[in-house]
Amino acid sequence: MEEAVVVDAVRTPSGRGRPGGALSGVHPVDLLAGTLRALLERTGLDPALVDDVVGGCVSQVGEQASNVVRSAVLAAGLPASVPAVTVDRQCGSGQQAVHFAAQGIAAGAYDVAVACGVESMSRVPLGSSVAGADPYGPLLRARYPGLVHQGVAAELVAARWGLGREELDAYAARSHRLAAATAAAGGFDAELVPAGGLVADETVRPGTTVGALAALPPAFRTDELAAAHPEAGWHVTAGSSSPLTDGAAAALLVGARTAERLGLRPRARVAACAVAADDPVLMLTGVLPATRRLLARAGRTLDEVDRYEVNEAFAPVPLAWARDLGADPQRLNPCGGAIALGHPLGATGVRLLATLVHGLEASGGRWGLQAVCEGGGTANAMLVERL
Repeated sequence: MEEAVVVDAVRTPSGRGRPGGALSGVHPVDLLAGTLRALLERTGLDPALVDDVVGGCVSQVGEQASNVVRSAVLAAGLPASVPAVTVDRQCGSGQQAVHFAAQGIAAGAYDVAVACGVESMSRVPLGSSVAGADPYGPLLRARYPGLVHQGVAAELVAARWGLGREELDAYAARSHRLAAATAAAGGFDAELVPAGGLVADETVRPGTTVGALAALPPAFRTDELAAAHPEAGWHVTAGSSSPLTDGAAAALLVGARTAERLGLRPRARVAACAVAADDPVLMLTGVLPATRRLLARAGRTLDEVDRYEVNEAFAPVPLAWARDLGADPQRLNPCGGAIALGHPLGATGVRLLATLVHGLEASGGRWGLQAVCEGGGTANAMLVERL
């Protein structure tokens, strides 16, 4: 079985996912195309050698419809012979693209694969693919009558793990503080490729304080929801949630023997992947069984892992993950996370990989873990080893 290695991983800066955001004028096809072009230019790989391009995108409608990844491959100037597919595992779509690429290499189906993702939340707003329809249906609602949207699920997670307002606000302020410090020190420079004239993350707010966050109202409370969920404390705000974001990311994965044959330098190897699912009402807790399954599969303990990138969809997610697993908080999202760096849904999993691999190289760490919670209660987890 061939071992999948990461040659490079890059991302665009995060743009605010609303009209007037720095990347809102860039079509999502062009946004991903530019990222793919930059990845291949950096690695010097002949694009004709790419066996497949697997990419994540959540809102596959409008400008992101019709297999947006294939459109981006062609827009990037790759040969027409290079195939592409767009996948949807909700917020983990980009990470699932990495899993599929690595698994294809391990199975011998690919020698060279690109994993990528894109989301333009300014041009294709969150929820566009639903457009007022019921995506669940009567049978599912009969089995789970308490289904709620992710913001309410974040409140339920906070209540289950006893996470109060001060703790959530402190964590959100930490995300901005670490991201701002990393950016100021040039810590993101190696993973960033410019897009639409943007060269740095637009979503990071260096002056964020706990005091300022404390003034924000709960983002998801309504009288009806409060009556239905008396256990919720209604502590989650816009400040402790990831912002709507535009962005793209891409990674080149090849077989270890292929890397040697082509003269490519592997940066990391994909040591193990796992996917799991949990209660669809709590929804965001799948990262717990996914992480446990991953570590068991890899024969590793969390104490052996140098850096954890757990997506900050909402502050309760990484906090509950760390508390439940007994994780070292200093190793958790040490460059900040999605609360500051943004969450361009389909691209986030590949963005995490870029930050993780470059972060391991900068710090000298060996093992890195990333995990993403997803709509419906599923989650992806992956362990990489720096080479």
